Amino acid sequence: MPVHYEKDADGVVTLTMDMSGSANVMNAEYQEAMGEAVDRLEAERDEIAGVVLTSAKKTFFAGGDLNVLIQVTPENSEEALAGVSQVKGQLRRLELLGKPVVAAINGAALGGGLEIALACHHRVVLNDDKIKLGLPEATLGLLPGGGGVTRMVRLLGVQAALPLLMEGKQLRPERALQAGIVHELAADRDELIAKARAWIVANPAPQQPWDKPGFTIKDMRPGDPNVYALLAAAPAVLRKKTHGAFPAPEKILAAAVEGALVDFDTALLIEGRYFLELASGQVSKNMITAFWFQLNEINAGGSRPSGVDRRKTAKVGVLGAGMMGAGIAEVSAKAGIEVVLKDVTREAAEKGANGIAGITATDSDADLAGCDLVIEAVFENRELKGKVLPAAEAAALPDAVIASNTSTLPITGLATAVTDPEKFIGLHFFSPVQKMRLVEIIRGEKTSDETLAKAFDYVLQIGKTPIVVNDSRGFYTSRTFGTYVTEAVTMVAEGVRPALIENVARKAGMAVGPLAVSDEVTLTLQLKIRDQTLADDPEAAALGTHPAFKVIEELVALGRTGKSGGAGFYEYPEGAKKFLWPELLTRYAKDDAGVAEQDVADRLLFVQSLETVRCLDEGVLTSVRDANIGSIFGFGFAPWSGGTLQFVNSYGLPAFVERADYLADTYGERFRPPASLRERAAKNEKF
Repeated sequence: MPVHYEKDADGVVTLTMDMSGSANVMNAEYQEAMGEAVDRLEAERDEIAGVVLTSAKKTFFAGGDLNVLIQVTPENSEEALAGVSQVKGQLRRLELLGKPVVAAINGAALGGGLEIALACHHRVVLNDDKIKLGLPEATLGLLPGGGGVTRMVRLLGVQAALPLLMEGKQLRPERALQAGIVHELAADRDELIAKARAWIVANPAPQQPWDKPGFTIKDMRPGDPNVYALLAAAPAVLRKKTHGAFPAPEKILAAAVEGALVDFDTALLIEGRYFLELASGQVSKNMITAFWFQLNEINAGGSRPSGVDRRKTAKVGVLGAGMMGAGIAEVSAKAGIEVVLKDVTREAAEKGANGIAGITATDSDADLAGCDLVIEAVFENRELKGKVLPAAEAAALPDAVIASNTSTLPITGLATAVTDPEKFIGLHFFSPVQKMRLVEIIRGEKTSDETLAKAFDYVLQIGKTPIVVNDSRGFYTSRTFGTYVTEAVTMVAEGVRPALIENVARKAGMAVGPLAVSDEVTLTLQLKIRDQTLADDPEAAALGTHPAFKVIEELVALGRTGKSGGAGFYEYPEGAKKFLWPELLTRYAKDDAGVAEQDVADRLLFVQSLETVRCLDEGVLTSVRDANIGSIFGFGFAPWSGGTLQFVNSYGLPAFVERADYLADTYGERFRPPASLRERAAKNEKF
């Protein structure tokens, strides 16, 4: 039975959820089983003392069935609403049973799982830091549609509930207790059930707070002037964060506030309507595709070579104790890996190690003995890398994997510095390493499957998300991200106002404006990469006269080298907020630049998607999932879009090609769709 019904001699019924599959999911099987269980509880109401609701799985309940939710459309939304209403109706009947109902939460309760628990009068959770509780629907473009918004607002108040709902925060048990989401913690499963039963005995006829006469939501009392201040400010505060690119937080805010002003059952109806609006929209489909299906495929080893045994890295050597090297050393040590951090002086290495346990600082290659992985993270200079790599290889274990953290230099060329190119690979981390989730693994021409597999395993071991690409200049992320920055500076050269470029980029959903990013990576680095490309690739000659690099050269000549230099496209006053350099307007801006706001947005997004398609055509990318997740986690491509290729899918391939042709005719051939994309569009064949 999907929901086991067991009544003991004391009249306590234990409902144990045990759906088919590895986790309990809110699908048709659950609805039927829970419906039957509630029917039986109501029929036997006079014979029972209370109900304990728990799970036979490692997790309590995993949430909604995303395979079903992703298929909701405006055409079938009423049918979907009926299903959601049935789920909520069952939970409402459970909390109005007239008998104590306790959730004995033995594992993670996320989304629908926490919504089920919130419908219980009392919640006891196993005190295990691996367990998380929360309503993360917003991170998938949805809202909690099983009563989560309605109950959380009444439980905590609007102001306390909104961050948890709109940001999809997940809390460990102790934090959930402090927040007031659960009532008790238990040390083990026996205590979990014992505490649940004890509460039933002590509370024979409980009511939910919101079902008691005279209940009011603590921070939504009629006539309270603070309420009106909150209602007036909240939409503006939210818009400042989301720039209007993410509909889910806006609908959550609306459902929470509107629902707080009406009775409980009407609030459930309001919540349901907003849920269906989001579930039938394109943004939720984009985000579910990327952040659930494709991310899970990656973490399950979708791009890892098959037939190679999984291995854990025991000791890693990191060459270079600068910002990147120190970051790599820190995340490795915190994952329980022994780390040797080497720099030209012990003082520099110790500064990078920063006293973190598990990191040995050194200036000697001899200390790399025993390393089964070496990661080079010195300056982006081929000669320097070629000098440090052979010495490290000689000191490490004979079968050690040797990796470079280069962000642009081709791996196949760097591999000539070591004796066995099959053991050489690229591990491109992103800054700041401690926060950025992605690692781009670059396979050189001679990199073996064993080397790739071990690199992939290491990335998962340190809690990062790996994507795998083939070798080329700039690989995938740096190459595609470069088009975003370059396109923005090109528009500056054309006379488009810098503030418009930055604001439109944020409004389009990009994590950071392109001119701000340009300052972050430094203008001098962009020139060095340009110069190295010109030296290595005769076909790149056009970069020498590119209008974007002309602007960058002019700024560098003025001493404006970027954020680290104190000035770039932005001014960085000490102790104050940065602002765009006013002289950009007098030097470059034109009143008749002739670039519409929509064109600015499309140029920034389309140029990245088109470069991604080229990477796919050239074999740099080998999977759509790596493209989408790499673009979002690696360089902040608009998360609402689901990534660079999902953006093309959701735009509609024929419409995307038509728009790209307009951009090419108007702004340059870089927007001309590749033949492969035209062929896909003709067949309407999505990526």
